[in-house]
Amino acid sequence: MQYKNLGRSGLRVSQLSYGAWVTFGNQLDVKEAKALLQACRDAGVNFFDNAEVYANGRAEEIMGQAIRDLGWRRSDVVISTKLFWGGQGPNDKGPSRKHIVEGLKGSLKRLDMVDVRTAQFNIILSETVGRYREDES
Repeated sequence: MQYKNLGRSGLRVSQLSYGAWVTFGNQLDVKEAKALLQACRDAGVNFFDNAEVYANGRAEEIMGQAIRDLGWRRSDVVISTKLFWGGQGPNDKGPSRKHIVEGLKGSLKRLDMVDVRTAQFNIILSETVGRYREDES
């Protein structure tokens, strides 16, 4: 497997990643997810993708459980997840500070992770940063 730098984050990620979009939670359970994730690792994949909206959060839960069951060290993999379409409530989606903070906490809990190594915002950054600055005063 070949690896590339992930922007200027200092992270080295495999050129191929495995995503849980249409599989985890909709078609596969933890047992099958473990087999797929292990096959990816055996091929050198260290970059795994998810989102809070995939299977209404179930995909993150399955990936987190599978990684925990496989006994992987957190430092050996890079897991990305995306926030935006989090739920039905008026503040459960979108780029608001409230949703970013609460959505990230929810994703970390579902993935059974305790930290964020890097964050990437694919939205109008000036609006988002402005929202954070407003809350700091």
